[in-house]
Amino acid sequence: MHKVVRKFLRFCGLYDSVVDFKRYLMKTQSNYMNFYSKFINDGDLCFDIGANVGRRTKVFLELGAKVIAVDPQEHCMKVLRKKYEKNDKVTLVKKAVGEKEGQAEMMICDSHSLSSLSKNWIESVKESGRYSECTWDKTETVPVVTLDSMISEYGKPSFIKIDVEGYEYKALSGLSQPVRTICFEFTPEFIESTIKCIKYLSTIGSPRFNYCVEDKPTTFVLSTWCTNEEICEILSSPGNNTVGDIYAKFED
Repeated sequence: MHKVVRKFLRFCGLYDSVVDFKRYLMKTQSNYMNFYSKFINDGDLCFDIGANVGRRTKVFLELGAKVIAVDPQEHCMKVLRKKYEKNDKVTLVKKAVGEKEGQAEMMICDSHSLSSLSKNWIESVKESGRYSECTWDKTETVPVVTLDSMISEYGKPSFIKIDVEGYEYKALSGLSQPVRTICFEFTPEFIESTIKCIKYLSTIGSPRFNYCVEDKPTTFVLSTWCTNEEICEILSSPGNNTVGDIYAKFED
């Protein structure tokens, strides 16, 4: 979608509706369900960290999972409450996830999906021009919990999805035990942080890795899962300008 069009739709409050309609036309929901069925079984517990307006939560629910949907933004939580407040398979948590419990300052973007707790990530994507139409002109102090404390409260999930705009390493640093599968976003401007995430996960278990790119989010690039050294080498290759999701699958 063209940057100017996206900005106009956000200004009019129509962006989410247009995205949902586009997903319907492209059968995105069924594609995601087929993809995530490889990792999520009926009755599993999933953590949706950075749930935003709940599109991934919807996929997890349709696969029969129970979902802890976590997002610190008031706008997103209003949408999530409207969709899921009466669903007994969803627990809504209006908090951010980080390396330790406390509070943090969140930079609020005019596109709510790009709000972030990472000033360095915002500076990086501004400099690259990828989100040049966006502004982060508001801040909000938000409560922070850790993945470990969430596991203590809600149980150990089978799947954790993390989409926190550059705060992935901080979020993963609050996890001290392996879970079956974790996915988290990566961007070319912040690839060193992604590599730190991969190396950290390799200290708490024995994961194998794969990844998807933005244009094909339900298709793995690699035919076989690889080691942390191999995925780091791929991501660090010269000229890599890929945006996507890393998947870490912990071996028994």
